[in-house]
Amino acid sequence: MIIAVAALASTGCKTQPKTDNPFFADYTTPFQVPPFDKIDTAHFMPAFVEGMKQHNDEITAITANQEAPTFENTILAYDKSGKLLTKVSKVFFNLQAANNSDKIQEIAQQVSPMLSMHNDEISMNPELFAKIKVVYEKRNESGLDAQQIRVVEKYYRDFERKGANLNAEQQEQLKKINEKLATLGLKFGENLLAETNKNFKLVVENQADLDGLPEGVVSAAAEAAKSAGMEGKWVFTLAKPSMIPFLQYAKNRELREKIYRGYFMRGNNDNANDNKLVLAEMISLRAEKAALLGFDNYAAYVIDENMAKTTANVDEFLNKLMVAALPVAKAELAEMQKIADKEGAGFKLESWDWWFYAEKLRKEKYDLDENELKPYFSLDNVRDGMFAVAGKLYGITFTKVTNLPVYHADVETFEVKEADGTHLGILYLDYYPRESKSGGAWCTDFQSSGWENDKKVDPIVSIVCNFTPPTGDKPALLNWDETTTLFHEFGHGLHGLFTQGKYTRTAGNVPQDYVELPSQVMENWAGEPEVLRMFAKHYKTGEVIPDALITKIQNSGLFNQGFDNVEYIAASILDMDYHKLATPAKVEDVVAFEKQAMDNIGLISEIWPRYRSTYFAHIFDGGYAAGYYVYLWAAVLDADAFDYFKQSGDIFNPELAAAFRKHCLAENGDDEGMIQYKKFRGQEPSLEPLLKKRGLK
Repeated sequence: MIIAVAALASTGCKTQPKTDNPFFADYTTPFQVPPFDKIDTAHFMPAFVEGMKQHNDEITAITANQEAPTFENTILAYDKSGKLLTKVSKVFFNLQAANNSDKIQEIAQQVSPMLSMHNDEISMNPELFAKIKVVYEKRNESGLDAQQIRVVEKYYRDFERKGANLNAEQQEQLKKINEKLATLGLKFGENLLAETNKNFKLVVENQADLDGLPEGVVSAAAEAAKSAGMEGKWVFTLAKPSMIPFLQYAKNRELREKIYRGYFMRGNNDNANDNKLVLAEMISLRAEKAALLGFDNYAAYVIDENMAKTTANVDEFLNKLMVAALPVAKAELAEMQKIADKEGAGFKLESWDWWFYAEKLRKEKYDLDENELKPYFSLDNVRDGMFAVAGKLYGITFTKVTNLPVYHADVETFEVKEADGTHLGILYLDYYPRESKSGGAWCTDFQSSGWENDKKVDPIVSIVCNFTPPTGDKPALLNWDETTTLFHEFGHGLHGLFTQGKYTRTAGNVPQDYVELPSQVMENWAGEPEVLRMFAKHYKTGEVIPDALITKIQNSGLFNQGFDNVEYIAASILDMDYHKLATPAKVEDVVAFEKQAMDNIGLISEIWPRYRSTYFAHIFDGGYAAGYYVYLWAAVLDADAFDYFKQSGDIFNPELAAAFRKHCLAENGDDEGMIQYKKFRGQEPSLEPLLKKRGLK
């Protein structure tokens, strides 16, 4: 692409000879994993430029073909194009999230607008779209099978949604919007990374200020201080394994407020990393984009492709759940205020008090102290437990391999095999926080399952987390939330490992509000007594978790559900409110907009939305714009699906597991989400199992 090459030349970057660049040849590593030990940051930009050039050449070959457009010479050729660009993109953007650096950020700033422009040039290529349109219009009379017809229809719709039917002037306008959005999204993420990992640390110098904190939390803070050159002090950060225990146990209320303010003010400090203007411009541009493409607003544009179909359906769904959840949260608050009053606290609880008094409430109502549980949830045991669950459900095995190159020393790799020993894929696990890693947990891949030259391409899946690291002679001990998070991301991993399909466009490609079904359903197994006895073993003695603790876990299943649901639903509604704005969508004051949105739903001041606007990475830097609701939408599916297993009398029911793998994981791109789910379940999902599971009924 001429523009891309010019952009590269203007920066003074030097291209590497092709023989020196690992991206320009087939990987020779075991299982063809990326050769991280040979990849240098200097390799990325030349590979991006060459990848775009090759992709353009492939598109030109399609448009220059004088033969009549067919599925093979147009749709299939397009479906298999861009191999090098995909190859380098998967490595680069995964490293940007999991092992960032100043050099990677510089490259991202250069390449993001280039890629946006490259993709737009293809999506708005009139010759290419004309050929796709010919195949589309003749799809039902060309002898194509059902999957080929589906691929044709999906690509035709993709091009429409990306501006292929706009006039030339409108297309130029759309290209500029997309390029600007790419740059702004990158800026939002960089600002948030700095605000989270660099711009705030709570340094404790007085040991008395540690009162209430468990020994493991204090040890981790001491090690963090030592690493920061502050030996003899204690450092707490905004990484959740550091912050949440502080909020739960530290008796010093002033310091609890300080660290929580550090967290909920990220991106809203009127400094160089402020995100208010960044997100306001993104909202405006997204609304403008939606209008160009014929939609009332950006939410309507996004949801049109989802199971929900309309913004009205999403609004109704969220409002119904908020009506059920808010009274539960208010009751929880009243119970906690009672505890504070009884102790003579002398103040009305604030948002930074919630975790501290919720922990007291948990102890009072369920006699459960999370620190009782953690010794039974060493990271290795939890990992082996989720592997065992997958083995019982699907017959697959996981074998640790140590001869694969990795991008960081913390990363473990496993070969995944079918029950008959057939190679299925490779799984990377990256567990602990570091300054170069974004917050949260996610699943991605370095290579997607697919087909090439009539041969199956095996997936290379990666799970990235930010869990409590080991300290001293203690292994990494997970809390319950971290335990279920690992099961959750592993569910995404199984989706990636099991995906089947000959076509890139449809294999594993599901509506956004279906995406979280494979992940969330796995969380259900984690808390089952039968499963807990498989993996929850004391890290010192090997003792299986006592039945009394299992009972406490079961009994406390509804603990804090008002809070958990309200903060999530509030964030989902905030997302929808932003993206239902019609152009010109001018948000003059982000903080005021957020406050009004929360006032409209009666959100109590003691609860913030799970993500405030200025650190809502899911919607401004993570692909979930007008889609944060999808976790809850999928929760209806996952609760209904697991209820089906429970009703069968066997949570490892082999027939149901085989059906779920086939219809909901392997072939879920073969048809629309609800159709695939009904193939497994035999009916549409009921809301009742979710309401019951969360204590909202």
